Amino acid sequence: QVQLVESGGGSVQPGGSLRISCAASATRFRAQIRAWYRPAPGKYQELIAGTTNGGGTMYADSVKGRFTMSRDNAKNTVYLQMNNLKPEDTAVYFCNAKDLRTNTDIWGQGTQVTVSS
Repeated sequence: QVQLVESGGGSVQPGGSLRISCAASATRFRAQIRAWYRPAPGKYQELIAGTTNGGGTMYADSVKGRFTMSRDNAKNTVYLQMNNLKPEDTAVYFCNAKDLRTNTDIWGQGTQVTVSS
């Protein structure tokens, strides 16, 4: 069974930065890490950053210009660099992947990001 492990969360003051990671237990030919989510009011999960069908990256308006998603294909790890963090960015961040063998969604356990002074 493919697993995702998020890490790198923590506490930071407003204006600070964090980089969180999502590592898959299988190669990218089995587990395709697609996006980062966080809970949002009125929504189960808000899509924060994700890979588009064209191979680009989309960002939610709330994080555009502050967050950058990148990947290391050799490690099958995806990163989310978060700059100029705001208190409203406080959340548990989850990554999502697709198991290409079973065509099912995979979720990690989440990593807590807290932004406060």
